[in-house]
Amino acid sequence: MTDHDSESAPAATSAFKCGTVAIVGRPNVGKSTLLNHILGMKLAITSRKAQTTRHRLLGIHTTDDTQYLFVDTPGFQQKHLNALNKGLNKTVTQVLTEVDVVLFVIEPMKLGDADRKVLKLLSEKTPTILVVNKLDLMGDKGNILPLIQDFDLEFPFAEIVPVSAKKSLNLDELLKSVRNYLPEQPAIYSEDELTDKNERFLAAELVREKIFRLLGDEIPYSVAVEIEKFEVVGKLRRIFCAIIVDKESQKPMLIGKGGEKLKQISTEARQDMEKLFGGKVYLETWVKVKGGWADDERALKSLGY
Repeated sequence: MTDHDSESAPAATSAFKCGTVAIVGRPNVGKSTLLNHILGMKLAITSRKAQTTRHRLLGIHTTDDTQYLFVDTPGFQQKHLNALNKGLNKTVTQVLTEVDVVLFVIEPMKLGDADRKVLKLLSEKTPTILVVNKLDLMGDKGNILPLIQDFDLEFPFAEIVPVSAKKSLNLDELLKSVRNYLPEQPAIYSEDELTDKNERFLAAELVREKIFRLLGDEIPYSVAVEIEKFEVVGKLRRIFCAIIVDKESQKPMLIGKGGEKLKQISTEARQDMEKLFGGKVYLETWVKVKGGWADDERALKSLGY
């Protein structure tokens, strides 16, 4: 998934465009859902828990005349500013200086303080499209006009596109708008590549998603996943995975009565891996305690943050 193969890259024509697009917004506005629906497959993990996305994730979408390189960023975190979250915020601000276009994603409601804080990070030099997500939840679509006027006063958006990521509404329109601001250049990745991340990374992310989805608010934010061994034997992938928590008292929550919760996390993660990797997966998971890892620079580095 990560090797570049220039020979299999789509043929460049004078009109071919290729560029990077950052997807930004406060936590939980649907950034990862938007990326997944544009790609037509589940790449970025999603859950109702804010700040599910922790890594800068590249999603590659190639059409006949364009290669879109979407960067899904962590939601800009304004509360728990431990070393982990400070690092995530740094990722967001860094991404914004390196892209051709920014998609600023909001929900269909008034501009909140959390949105404004993210808006302050944006540069007027980079074309920014306001993406009003969750359009399907708006009763009267006429209510969107005053909202758009509010936003126009706050920032000079290049365009405003209402969408529903979940229902895949208006995503083609959004891609057309994005294309207007991308540079003319050949594709960087081959057309069958979907991400710059390897399978090991994607496997860890899928396990983390299941933890957040199945445990909801019970599980504290400081949980991480480490793939200790990843083997490919013929068409079978054998994956050995440690779930890392901060305190001994958090272990029983993840394991559940008679190991039921951990079994459910593993089963659902394995099923998603098999879909994503297109082959059988043997997955073994266990829970490990690493006190204070979210504030420990060395631990963060070893976990890839």
